[in-house]
Amino acid sequence: MSVFQRGEIWWYEFWFAGQRVRESTKSTSKTVAKLAEKSRRRELEEGLNNIADQRHERVRTFRDIAEDFFNGYKIRLPDSATFADYAIHHLKRLLGSKMLVDFNEAIVTKYQNDRLEEGAAPKTINEEVGFLLRILGEPGDILRVRLRKRKMLKLKVRNRIGKAYTEEEKQRMLGEAAKARSPHIYLALTLALNAGMRDAEIKSLCWTQIDFAKKFLAVGRSKTEGGEGRTIPLNSDLFAVLTDYVEWYKLKFGATRPEWYVFPFGSPQPTDPTRHVTTLKTVWNNIREKAGVKGRWHDNRHTLVTELAESGAGDQTIMDIAGHVSKQMLKHYSHIRMEAKRKALESVVTRRTESGTEEISAEDCSRSTAIAQDFEAGYPQKSPQSGISEGHRGVYRRRKSKNLIGSSGRTRTYNPSVNSRMLCH
Repeated sequence: MSVFQRGEIWWYEFWFAGQRVRESTKSTSKTVAKLAEKSRRRELEEGLNNIADQRHERVRTFRDIAEDFFNGYKIRLPDSATFADYAIHHLKRLLGSKMLVDFNEAIVTKYQNDRLEEGAAPKTINEEVGFLLRILGEPGDILRVRLRKRKMLKLKVRNRIGKAYTEEEKQRMLGEAAKARSPHIYLALTLALNAGMRDAEIKSLCWTQIDFAKKFLAVGRSKTEGGEGRTIPLNSDLFAVLTDYVEWYKLKFGATRPEWYVFPFGSPQPTDPTRHVTTLKTVWNNIREKAGVKGRWHDNRHTLVTELAESGAGDQTIMDIAGHVSKQMLKHYSHIRMEAKRKALESVVTRRTESGTEEISAEDCSRSTAIAQDFEAGYPQKSPQSGISEGHRGVYRRRKSKNLIGSSGRTRTYNPSVNSRMLCH
């Protein structure tokens, strides 16, 4: 160890792992300088060997740790900050006063039970527990392994099956949306039913993403990599509704700037096109109730995928439109309806009937030919066209051909076998 003085300030200098360490103690005391050098050397040795004293961290309250976590989370993932804030709020409410050292499997299980008693959905609780374990850091990783081993990490989530709206239900919902006070809902519902866009994709849509000349739109940030940046053609229904909406938008805001949002922020009427609308839940629930339809907003997306599948569109085409990355997910979204299944099965019966009719006709022709041949074998016949006389003994003599012209001027055929073949053909 070595300490030295520069002016009135003491410094220390030593070698560690082949590197020279020279630092100021910011102190005029030689004794303090020696203690500082010793402490610094011990710190480097513990760091090299991954030995750290984290006792001060273990006694921090969960509320403090959660707030630090969320401050960094909302900077890195601003799009998910709203739900993170909701989940962490409940964690702090029930666990905020506990210290890091207090957490174990029993604490996590009790939190799950408390939230179930409050009426929270199992899926929501699973998301909150996920945030809890991430906030705890390394202790959370250990708890995750232990809970998974005991099969208590996640609550069982009800596998909610989506549905596809019927054409009648769609028309009733669109009719109520057209009469709604909100200027957004009619276009938003039309986008969901004709482009299959997710809720967040619709709300964050900007004018720069829509190409009116080529009639397509490009999806911005999406839930999956396959959904981000995909292009969706505008069919005639969607293009007509979008064109009418543009006229209203220009009257309201004077223009449609590329960076402005298609669904601007404001309540009860939009006022700020530089911010997008936050939710359509209230107006959606109202029109769904008035239309007498049961289902979710996301079922509009299920409906489009189902209609595309029933129309015979290829899997890859549907995946490109919907933004799916696997056929398994496509299978989850496609609900081939009973009427389509009934038509498909009935078409099998129709093909069988047509095939049976053709077989019967062919059999009748064969039977007629066989009868004619039996008739020929028993009696001598003449064929004026071929000039051959046939007998039952198999003796053939060539004769001079002779055309017999009847009253209608047509060549008559006297051979019954020829007649039967012509009849069948």
